[in-house]
Amino acid sequence: MSKEIQQIISFLHSITSNRLESYFNGKSFSFPDFKLSGDLPISNFLKHYKLSKAEVVLFASSIVPHILPGFFDKIIEKYLPNGGEFPEFGGVKLDQHRGMIPTGETVLFLLAGTDIQLRLSFIALFDSSNPLFKHNILLLTSVKSGEPKLSGKLQLDPEYVEVFTTGKISLPSLSINFPAEHLQTEMTWEDLVLPDQVWNQIKDLQIWLKHKETLLSDFDLGRKVKPGYRALFYGPPGTGKTLTATLLGKYTNKEVFRIDLSMIVSKYIGETEKNLSTLFDKAENKDWILFFDEADAIFGKRTGVRDAHDKYANQEVSYLLQRIESYNGLVILASNFRNNIDTAFIRRFNSIIYFPPPKAEERRLIWEKTLPQQFTLENEHLLKELAERYELTGSHILNIIQYITLASLEKNSIMLSKELLLKSIKREMEKEGK
Repeated sequence: MSKEIQQIISFLHSITSNRLESYFNGKSFSFPDFKLSGDLPISNFLKHYKLSKAEVVLFASSIVPHILPGFFDKIIEKYLPNGGEFPEFGGVKLDQHRGMIPTGETVLFLLAGTDIQLRLSFIALFDSSNPLFKHNILLLTSVKSGEPKLSGKLQLDPEYVEVFTTGKISLPSLSINFPAEHLQTEMTWEDLVLPDQVWNQIKDLQIWLKHKETLLSDFDLGRKVKPGYRALFYGPPGTGKTLTATLLGKYTNKEVFRIDLSMIVSKYIGETEKNLSTLFDKAENKDWILFFDEADAIFGKRTGVRDAHDKYANQEVSYLLQRIESYNGLVILASNFRNNIDTAFIRRFNSIIYFPPPKAEERRLIWEKTLPQQFTLENEHLLKELAERYELTGSHILNIIQYITLASLEKNSIMLSKELLLKSIKREMEKEGK
């Protein structure tokens, strides 16, 4: 990692020195050679986006303040030992960071000096068509009305800063700024009991996650189909929707985030869209799986416009539809009822999967897979009897077994009686008023 950083900084140092020699001393400007090889983050990044030399200068300028705060200041000092204004170079100072932060003007000067025609040819570098800006890797901060756009600070996404400087990336935590919880599990596919038709549909999602890059690029479908995949999981609570989403991530090496809709939906006009925008901008191009649990809260049916509130509520749904369709990863919406979801979303789903309540045989399997091996049943047919008699979901059964395990530990007994199991089932059903 350190060798890559050194090469990037050395390249930028040569570019900057050559440009200043040309500007102050009239020497001809030349681009130094630059090439990275290997299988490290920066090398892989440059190869993946096929960056030109000009784009490498752009990238290098954005990362150098995070490594050498006074990088540009020290080079300029050689040519302006007594200080003074140097507006052609651009750059700004911040409150706490004591070095110069490059702006778009800084990069333009390094690439073109004061050659007007050359500068005009490089302005397109800052356009949204540039993948570095298109994918929110780089940002030119907004400026005050009337000020040149390129006077905005050049910023590298903090997560890219982290991965390029440390070789790893910390996942964001649930917060006001990132209203999503990272989902993980120690469970496996073997712990999940579902009907065959559901398994077949889940396999379709795994196939897409595995082959999506080949599908979009090698088979040239990227121009014709939406970049991501949208799935609806619906069915009663406790039937495995959240666990399925989590296991999809676990077995395809994708991070899964459950969106906390209570932190996204706001009564203030425009705030919901802003919160959603922050979330999707953060997730873009990370290959994360986004899981919207109880999605009815925001993906529900749009209403007729009776007042301003209805108008803005419908705008929120429309905005969300737009962001989901442009997201290039897997988005899963979960709901108890399919009919609760707006029809505009329904027709845009690539997959709609119904998670039914488990049948008797499936309930027996859930009991057997969930019950710790340490227990002994007073009757070997007890689990089958319970499965046939009580229509419980997987989450019900897990809650019941947790309760009986604690009760058995307290009694110091591993013998499970029918009486204790029935008491536990009754307790669980009473929680739901049954």
